[in-house]
Amino acid sequence: MTPSIPLTARERREFWLFMLFALVVLGAGIGLRDPWPADEPRFALVARQMVESGDWLFPHRGRELYSDKPPMLFWLQASAYELLRSWRVAFLLPSLLAGLLTLGLVWDLGRRLWNPRAGLYAAIGVLFAFQFTFQVKRAQIDPLVMGWITLANWGLLLHFLRGPNWRAYWLGCFAAGLGVITKGVGVLALLMFAPYLFARWRGWDGVVRTSGAGLRWCGGVLAFLAPILAWGGSVLLVARSSATPEYAAYVNDLFFHQTAGRYAGSWSHPQPFWYYLPVVTLQWLPLSLAYIGAAPRWVADLRARDARVLLPLGWALLIVLFFSIPTGKREVYVMPVLPMVALALAPHLESIVASRWLRVTAFVFALVAGLALVGAGAWALLGHSPAAGDFLRRRELEDLGHAVWGMFVAIGAVFLLACARLRARRGVHALLAGIAGLWIAWGACAYPLLNDSSSAAGVMRRAREMAGADVEIGLVAWKEQNLLMAVGPVRDFGFRAPRDRQFVEAARWLAEAPAQRRIFILDQAMDAAGACVDRAKARRVGQANRREWFLLDEQAIVPGCMPSPPASADDADDADP
Repeated sequence: MTPSIPLTARERREFWLFMLFALVVLGAGIGLRDPWPADEPRFALVARQMVESGDWLFPHRGRELYSDKPPMLFWLQASAYELLRSWRVAFLLPSLLAGLLTLGLVWDLGRRLWNPRAGLYAAIGVLFAFQFTFQVKRAQIDPLVMGWITLANWGLLLHFLRGPNWRAYWLGCFAAGLGVITKGVGVLALLMFAPYLFARWRGWDGVVRTSGAGLRWCGGVLAFLAPILAWGGSVLLVARSSATPEYAAYVNDLFFHQTAGRYAGSWSHPQPFWYYLPVVTLQWLPLSLAYIGAAPRWVADLRARDARVLLPLGWALLIVLFFSIPTGKREVYVMPVLPMVALALAPHLESIVASRWLRVTAFVFALVAGLALVGAGAWALLGHSPAAGDFLRRRELEDLGHAVWGMFVAIGAVFLLACARLRARRGVHALLAGIAGLWIAWGACAYPLLNDSSSAAGVMRRAREMAGADVEIGLVAWKEQNLLMAVGPVRDFGFRAPRDRQFVEAARWLAEAPAQRRIFILDQAMDAAGACVDRAKARRVGQANRREWFLLDEQAIVPGCMPSPPASADDADDADP
């Protein structure tokens, strides 16, 4: 095993200062907002129901089993709540920790494969890539998958390029298994074997060669399978012992439809084969600006048979190809590729950043961003933008218009001040300063401003005020954020059940105790109920996520009326616009 050169005091200080800065950028705003659609409320609701029910093996959404995703994110969110007792912090904490873990691993790989300076530049490139920060500041599964895959790649690359290091290899395989029970694609980390075996076959320098270590290599298989079998075996045993249709459907959907079937069928988000080309260029800005300078350097590295570049770059290309084959594509699928592309750039980033063309390009980006934000914000503040006014009206933010557009002006001013202070000769620094200001302002200012309109917090508070403190509210055609943020006693009538069926069950429930119960219902669900709802007696609660919600008492329900099933309605759709 190749020994690592000890870090100097300055190098350690630079790393920890960078990690502190990353914590500020990524963590700004945590605790200032509730989960926002489409996915955040769903995951937080599932995690909360784990805590409340004590059932951590079978996730639930309301009264139904939730089989769309494996449970790792829900476990971590629930564990964070048990530790901190605050859902506003707990639901975002796994993404934050995964982002920090990814940055630390990229730095560590860069300094072990080249030097601490290369690792630091690579980690900075990942932090400021737009997709990375945007996703890590959200409570999605993808940042966590990225963290596990990067940990798996860390272990494999240390073994392949600085080994033999069997402990790192086993840890990498184990992390890939954790990635599988987070989102099935965690197994893709093991594709790192492909460029490694190619380099070993072609006799490239710097790759580990072992003999008589078959059992140790097989230990990686066991490490990979350990978390999968521990979780999957428990699920299968409990489901088999319960012998109920609900548990059987849960197992079938989770293990077949949502994993292999989803990739093979690829039924959603149809996109062309070249879909990821603009993702890795536009969404990975400003890191992607370095591609132009890196291309000839990468060619020289590969001609020199440098496996340190081949392995991360080859793996990245394999993953992009893998996700380009099916029809269904989403930009977050290739998010785990970003750290490995930054690692392949690591030995060259410092010289590329110092080049005049990149400094000027970055300066122009910063200047244009600043002018655009200041101009758009000022134009809206002066009342000259109909689109801005419509935006505020649709989100019921008219009273906060000056604060929203003032924030735009303030963020733009950060870009412009950075340009004025740093000038074109330090254009990269100016761009990074502006981007940092944008993300910090977004978390610290936009979160509290937009929270009520972007979540169901405000509308659920109003529903409780209108219904009364002790009245039970029944939810019809509800979204996850409604149940998650409901105040006081509530009841649901299924999530995937058709709206007309939910309404019929809710109407019967209301009739049993009309003085102690109310129905909270989506505007479109009243259309599904047809003449069974007297709209003149329905009380409007408000708007959230561009949806209108109403409260019904017994007087608003036409006695004995049975709604007709809708001709064609996607009642099970749980994605918010």
